[in-house]
Amino acid sequence: MEYRRGALESLAVTPEFWRGRRVLLTGHTGFKGAWLALWLERLGAEIGAVALAPDTDPSLFEALAPWSGLDSAMGDLRNSTVAAKAVADSRPEIVFHLAAQALVRRAHADPTTTFETNVTGTVNLFEAVRAAPTVKAVVVVTSDKVYANDGGGRAFREDDPLGGADPYSASKACQDLVAAAYDKSFLAARGIGTGRARAGNVIGGGDWAADRLIPDFVRAMAAGEEIAVRNPDATRPWQHVLEPLAGYLDYAEVLTAGGGAPGALNFGPAADDIQPVRQVVDGLVERWGAGAAWRQDKAEQVAEAGLLTLDASRAMETIGWRPRLDLHDALDWTVAWYRAAAAGDDMRVHSLDQIARYEDRG
Repeated sequence: MEYRRGALESLAVTPEFWRGRRVLLTGHTGFKGAWLALWLERLGAEIGAVALAPDTDPSLFEALAPWSGLDSAMGDLRNSTVAAKAVADSRPEIVFHLAAQALVRRAHADPTTTFETNVTGTVNLFEAVRAAPTVKAVVVVTSDKVYANDGGGRAFREDDPLGGADPYSASKACQDLVAAAYDKSFLAARGIGTGRARAGNVIGGGDWAADRLIPDFVRAMAAGEEIAVRNPDATRPWQHVLEPLAGYLDYAEVLTAGGGAPGALNFGPAADDIQPVRQVVDGLVERWGAGAAWRQDKAEQVAEAGLLTLDASRAMETIGWRPRLDLHDALDWTVAWYRAAAAGDDMRVHSLDQIARYEDRG
């Protein structure tokens, strides 16, 4: 039987479900992971977390301190002992696996580490989950790039073939397959719900990673320079970071309840927000104001798909998730976050305010 949420249930994440719920979050020092940790803390979850130390300066994880509901450990999931200890110590009911090497150009430069992190790290985590008596649901965050992209322009659905012509995409497709294999071979028989979450291009405040459009733009503005854009005509499914995170939370609730939740779900924007890079960077320039400008980077680039779109209708139909912010909102909130950070505002307070405003959009 396929699970379908009712209309009222689709309005928001359920605070009562999360209050006191034991959660293990991997990758909490990264961009999406730090936002999810903050939201779970706001919801009252008991959070165990494991990740590598933040690798950017500034760091969103450090900007959101002080943490009060988070038991944070630094460790590398490529080490099976680290994974086993994280699960044993946190005794989670729900596991969110976000730890990953998530940069396309870094994957091209160092495919070995990328495959070890994204594939072996996931295997180690699932082996630890197999030994845990408390786990009820696992959400593995993969990528919109898991699909075998023939460039045809059709929006990918969850049952489309997986593939990957570059190391990053291939590693995430492999990660997705690992999760599906553990689900079918071990976890489903024990009543543990496993979901693979495939999200679009995520933007929002606090991303400081290298070779990403928004942080590259902010760094260029701070230096008084034009931003060099690698591929302005590449089209992507843009969404604010809180959109897929709401989906992951909804997904975990449904997987925990049982009842046939889908094994994989896309979380992407409405069709109008699947736009070329140039439109996004034009929007950033407009919002940033005086001195903001961009140019095309003429240097040789790593090959990436020119067009990538997702069909998120299954998530809307089965678990009640839906986008709440359009691209204009996403850009407004993103620029506002970085402006506030530059002004020295308390970014924990600012970020919690954005989460509260997002919840009110229900």
